Amino acid sequence: MGTSLSRRTFVNLVGGAAALAGLGLTGCATGSEWNGTTSGVQTAGGGELTVGAAYSAKNFDPLSTSSALALSCNLNVMEGLFETDFHNFGTRPALAEGDPAQIDGTTFDVKLRSDAKFSDGREARASDVVFSFRVAAAAGGSYAPMLTPITSIEAKDDSTVTVRTSHPDLPWLKSRLAILKIVPEGSTSEERARAPVGTGPWMYREVTDASVTFKPNPYYNGAYPAKDDTLRFEILKSKVARVTAAQQGTTLISEAVPVDSIEQLREAGLTIDAVQGLGSRFLMFDVAKYPWSKVEVRQAIMYALDYNGMVEGALYGQASAATSLLPDDATFPHYHRASVVYSHDPDKAKSLLKGAGVTPGQLTLRTTDNDQVVAMSTVIKQNLEDLGFKVTIQTDSSDATYAAIDTGNSNYDLLLAPGDPSCFGVDPDLVLRWWYGNDVWMRTRCPWSGTVEHEELLQEMDAALDSAGDERQEHWNRCFDILAENVPLYPILHVKTCTASWRDTTTADGIKVSSDFKGIGTTGVALMGVTTVK
Repeated sequence: MGTSLSRRTFVNLVGGAAALAGLGLTGCATGSEWNGTTSGVQTAGGGELTVGAAYSAKNFDPLSTSSALALSCNLNVMEGLFETDFHNFGTRPALAEGDPAQIDGTTFDVKLRSDAKFSDGREARASDVVFSFRVAAAAGGSYAPMLTPITSIEAKDDSTVTVRTSHPDLPWLKSRLAILKIVPEGSTSEERARAPVGTGPWMYREVTDASVTFKPNPYYNGAYPAKDDTLRFEILKSKVARVTAAQQGTTLISEAVPVDSIEQLREAGLTIDAVQGLGSRFLMFDVAKYPWSKVEVRQAIMYALDYNGMVEGALYGQASAATSLLPDDATFPHYHRASVVYSHDPDKAKSLLKGAGVTPGQLTLRTTDNDQVVAMSTVIKQNLEDLGFKVTIQTDSSDATYAAIDTGNSNYDLLLAPGDPSCFGVDPDLVLRWWYGNDVWMRTRCPWSGTVEHEELLQEMDAALDSAGDERQEHWNRCFDILAENVPLYPILHVKTCTASWRDTTTADGIKVSSDFKGIGTTGVALMGVTTVK
């Protein structure tokens, strides 16, 4: 077995570069009472709620975007029939009046909230829900695989929709409906990409490259009205800029806290929430390309990696090595330890390469510009060069990386990137279909589609839907095993999401956020019920 990199060795490799912690997220919560320590009468609301955002976005379309920033922003503007509470991944009615009324095993009626309106004053109708589903579930759409269990949505009357499912008594119907944000019928993708119109408590005021600003939706009649005058996301992709803004109190909440800045921010008075989630740093192979078409070679790469070196050196302990597709954490009750669990074993890696008849040569490791990924790539480069490969690292933004891969203009071998579908939900069917459904990931980015193993995986996924209880879990377990054995795209680490906030103490201006704000373990920021307190 190989030895792990020490912290000192790691720092020498990366030249002292700091590594970021997981993507930040605030949670949906009720109320805005304050339990802080400053004496005197406190006033909730009426101010400007500010967030230091780590990402930028070009597409805010709630029916297609997977951008961390856009998803965060849309949670404050858009509503589904139901919304997800990301603290525990339960659901609550949003644009729906209440829970679905079951007509039979696969048919449900959902009534819309009385007098609900979009922020432009238009009444929200059943036809808007039908339109939104038709667009989001269209073939080729990025949300289509996650909406597969919903076969149709039809208008029963102006304020009621009938939802039909592919399988009886679907346990996660409301969480899938929460993915579907409701937009006005007839809205165009161009309009939605710029600044969508929704029925939520906030509405877009201005979207620029530097910030996204919101104002209260005057027509909102739900349970979580905006109580501040302004909500603003400052786009601070530089970790130094985010830490500075948080420390100075320019932003009250900061996502993607750099792991080497946690103590610095704590000492300044901020509260740090570090929560284990589904967020992964994954490795993807171009399986259409030799030698990555050979499963033994992919396994060899996985055994070559120094997982502890990355956890301790690059992430300062704010992560764990993956033992399955899902993290080994109570938040994920369907976790199953996979049939193959990878550890740092260079001798086994070399043996697998030799058995496959492969001599290490040149390879290109593409990475996104996520700071954690960049730090991890230094360790991985060393690991692969120890095997005999000559490694070139190519780093770009996520948009540029996937644009190049999707258009076939990237001559890559391996991709190291962050991924987290839990911003849509955490049931195994959703997670499996996000990555491994028969769509862009498996057809284009990691062209594993059409292989015997992928067909077996799809069959097991479908069989799980047709089953229940322990039998369903057995099919999911087989899915997890197939993926661990074949590793076409697979998590290396599951990371903790680190979020900083002025929650327990005030800024120099005497401002904090309400005590119901909590960071949680998924990508983005949600602020339902959260206010400024002064």
